[in-house]
Amino acid sequence: MTRRQLIWARILFGVYLLTVAWLCFGQFDNTPDVPWSILGIPSDKIVHFCMFLPFPFLAYLAFDRYTDKFWPSLLWTVASFVAGVLVAAGTEIGQARLTTYRSGDKNDFLADLLALAVGSVIVFLIDIRKQRKS
Repeated sequence: MTRRQLIWARILFGVYLLTVAWLCFGQFDNTPDVPWSILGIPSDKIVHFCMFLPFPFLAYLAFDRYTDKFWPSLLWTVASFVAGVLVAAGTEIGQARLTTYRSGDKNDFLADLLALAVGSVIVFLIDIRKQRKS
């Protein structure tokens, strides 16, 4: 990845984090009604899953140069997952303690964790495949 691409990847990651913060802490009074569940899964949990699934991919793009062997890749994947967990926990704790119009929900946090786990495994597999090609 060129230096220019790396800078853009880091900018994109920063914009993504700001967008997650805006979605988690924004007060949206005029939003349209959506179905309460989709295939039996509450729609807000699907939104949380979709919101945190990109985290490992964008983190990987922003910090790709540190993953050139198996063990560093595994360590980086775990560190990226933990960073995502801290962001997810921070949003839920922040919603519960810093806002009056949002509430922290452990099931939202579980949806975030599931998305981070799925994304992290996929990114790890992509990185291992990339290593084998080079």
